[in-house]
Amino acid sequence: MEPVWFTFLNGSDIERLELTDTEILDAVEDGLRAQGLGETVIEPRVHLMPDPAFHGHFNVLRGYVAPLSLAGVKIVGDYVGNYRQGLPSEMALLNLFDPRTGMPVAVLDATAITEMRTGALTALGARHLARPDARVLGHIGARATSYWNVRLLDRIFDLTEIRVHSRRPESRRAFAERLERDLGKPVVVTEDWRSCVEGADIVVEASRLERPEQLLRTEWIAPGALVVPYGTNSAVELTLTDIMDKIVVDDWGQAHAGPFGALRAHVDSGRLNETNLHGELGEIVVGRKPGRESADETNLFWHRGLSLSDIALGAALLRKAEERGLGQKLRFS
Repeated sequence: MEPVWFTFLNGSDIERLELTDTEILDAVEDGLRAQGLGETVIEPRVHLMPDPAFHGHFNVLRGYVAPLSLAGVKIVGDYVGNYRQGLPSEMALLNLFDPRTGMPVAVLDATAITEMRTGALTALGARHLARPDARVLGHIGARATSYWNVRLLDRIFDLTEIRVHSRRPESRRAFAERLERDLGKPVVVTEDWRSCVEGADIVVEASRLERPEQLLRTEWIAPGALVVPYGTNSAVELTLTDIMDKIVVDDWGQAHAGPFGALRAHVDSGRLNETNLHGELGEIVVGRKPGRESADETNLFWHRGLSLSDIALGAALLRKAEERGLGQKLRFS
């Protein structure tokens, strides 16, 4: 048998590749487009919780993107208390395979991939579901994905007011300082949830709760706003879905499966179901379903995170790495 080789991209390689905002958005949108055209396979994510005492779990995401000729499996650890050890809360590996033979194509440090593709999905959802003139963002949470939420939303909307809040004062201050430095505009740090989100055009809830807790009040949401909740444990009230004109998800198959998610209670109680779900974002991207249709619509986009986005962004990184001669070739067999 001929030797089989695969490419390994570590975190340093990915940082040196310096994907632009446009490259990130385009890659993730390509994955959504393939999904909307029925050219993908998505298996609902599964979870491994080694021990409840560790306060964390692993997410396993699996998918296939036909236009890219790649299948992929990503394993991401989600450990909310890692900051105490100076570690990121989410660390991941993406494994890419040839779907025709099953042979490995690449292994990538997917920590930054997870952060970038999450922000891209938030921003692309807003491109289709927020008002085009949305300029005020209220963002809850300061984890790594939060940075890319704000950065890519600002890329699309050129925000005039950015408000941020998180549980720990030191994390929200550091988050705001990083955003101000990179975006070149002021960021308002709020002391509570209400002053962060009340009246905002776009509300993103990316909190890090250890258990479900209703901290985001429905009454704070302005008519015509877009709400994007994606915390692992729900921070929203059951009434949130009652005020929505359109509810969109990234993938219904995984939205109504598994123990986690911002709208878990809404699905489990029947409050959100296939009847009142407007559709998946991929359907909107390819024109099979409409996005926002009027200025006064109040919309919600709930994303759990797509394996397709990881695969599409991984493929973009591999292409750029090959052009620049980065990464290591490792022998599999």
